[in-house]
Amino acid sequence: MRKAMMLTCCKLYISESQNALALESIEQAAKRYPEAVIINKFKDEDYNRVGYTLVSNSSTNLSIDALPLRNAVFSMVKSAFEGIDLNLHSGTHPRLGVVDHICFHPLAQASLDEVAVLAKSAAADIGSKLQVPTFLYGAAHGEGRTLDYIRRELGYFKPNAAGNQWSGALNSEFLLLKPDEGPSLLTQSKGVVTIGATKWVDNYNVPVCSTDIEVVMRIARKVSGRGGGLKSVQAMGLMHGNDSAEVACNLLDPGRVGADQVQIEVERLASEEGVTVEKGYFTDFSQEKVTELYLKSIEAD
Repeated sequence: MRKAMMLTCCKLYISESQNALALESIEQAAKRYPEAVIINKFKDEDYNRVGYTLVSNSSTNLSIDALPLRNAVFSMVKSAFEGIDLNLHSGTHPRLGVVDHICFHPLAQASLDEVAVLAKSAAADIGSKLQVPTFLYGAAHGEGRTLDYIRRELGYFKPNAAGNQWSGALNSEFLLLKPDEGPSLLTQSKGVVTIGATKWVDNYNVPVCSTDIEVVMRIARKVSGRGGGLKSVQAMGLMHGNDSAEVACNLLDPGRVGADQVQIEVERLASEEGVTVEKGYFTDFSQEKVTELYLKSIEAD
């Protein structure tokens, strides 16, 4: 039975960590579709952000519109928009909307093309039914547009408040990019959504013992592939709390460039800047662990 399974995973990031009632409502919305299991919840109070990891078995005879993972994600997104107002949000992690980012990943026997169809279907629903500008990337986009391209075009990486904070709604209701789904004008209380389909991505953050954000940003830039550092690594230098910072990394090909290499390189670059770092941490389980936990959960049921 395990060999026949086509497991699909979705990582969904909500711009909120302090509104317990809203988060409970979001999680209850997912539980309406018990075949889609929440495997991990990572809440970061300083970033004011929560990440959820869901997994479901897509090897069924159901149509794309009836797949539990797709419907669980839509239900969570709808609940998030009902309970959270971007105008009231503030944190030290960049974001473009109440539901900042959704990404689908293939696990087990699933293919990238299959999760791309799932991502595009979810985007169509969110754009039309919830009237939120929605942008596609990765395998879900016809030209393979990248997530960081969308984010740069929409000003994602530029803090809009003192203390390197992102606070309140986006600066304008007019978007510099045309959405793939939904209206061209955004609602300030909701923002926009980015939805993609990619191979597995590890998220690994390295705490830096410095409050000099310029130093931390330099380290992040040099460790990233874009800055001439480690290939397949994206990195941001962010404040994390009032008296610390970190280099937050996306490892786009963790089998090739993993957390150990990132840790060593950040330590080397930090030493050149005269600062020290702590041991980094993952914000989610590995894809192998996610699969294992899902299989255990359905066996228990």
